[in-house]
Amino acid sequence: MTGWKLDESFESSSGRVRWDRLGSGEPIVLCHGTPFSSYVWRAVARALAQTHEVYVWDMPGYGTSEQFEGQDVSLAAQGRVFTELLAHWGLNRPTVFAHDFGGAVSLRAHLLHGVPYRRLALVDVVALRPWGSPSFRHLGEHAEVFAALPEGLHRALVEEYVSSVSPRGLHPEVLREVVAPWTGETGQAAFYRQIAQATPRDTDEFHDRLGTIEVPVLVCWGTEDSWIPAAKAHELGALIPGARVRLIEGAGHLVQEDAPAELTAALAAFARS
Repeated sequence: MTGWKLDESFESSSGRVRWDRLGSGEPIVLCHGTPFSSYVWRAVARALAQTHEVYVWDMPGYGTSEQFEGQDVSLAAQGRVFTELLAHWGLNRPTVFAHDFGGAVSLRAHLLHGVPYRRLALVDVVALRPWGSPSFRHLGEHAEVFAALPEGLHRALVEEYVSSVSPRGLHPEVLREVVAPWTGETGQAAFYRQIAQATPRDTDEFHDRLGTIEVPVLVCWGTEDSWIPAAKAHELGALIPGARVRLIEGAGHLVQEDAPAELTAALAAFARS
């Protein structure tokens, strides 16, 4: 990916994971969502690396990490992989910032696998029912049909789907980088595989434990998020003791692209608190 490369690798229970670290200081781990990769965190990661050691990774089946037929890329599997990866890094109570599916992954690791955090920021996350747009659910229900689309039609579909993440539209280069891992025979199959395996059961499993979270939590949300409405920010915040809610005006679901400066400032202040 242009200007963004993960140089390290880890053999996880769901395939090879690509990862990297930037800067030095108190550790911060960034978790991406779907259909994205660590690439969407690049600006925030570089800014935070001025004062922290920042860890970035691509979930199995995403970005530059391994993709293969039969791969388990469910939220349950990603939670296990994140637990494995944190142990591999040897991090003790890191600060975790998570977006979209990364929210469910980080919550599963913390609440179901007992991984301790210092702080947790949840940015436009998948955590509470209902989640998944009508388009997302339709793709999942007919994954085998869409996986057989001609390459050109598949690319057009993914580009249209990804473009809806931002009310102001994504820069063409950003759109190309986000779509690229989902192209070609392997990438096309991987795109529908991860959607088909997404199930609310994997968030239901930790729902009743949200009230047991004891670490500081910041819930950030774009006010113009059309994928997961901002009302979910207040709903989630009310379920987590002491959680603070920060809305970012004019930003859509991919806040990292719509309002990188505002998001970075909010997360940096939270990391210092």
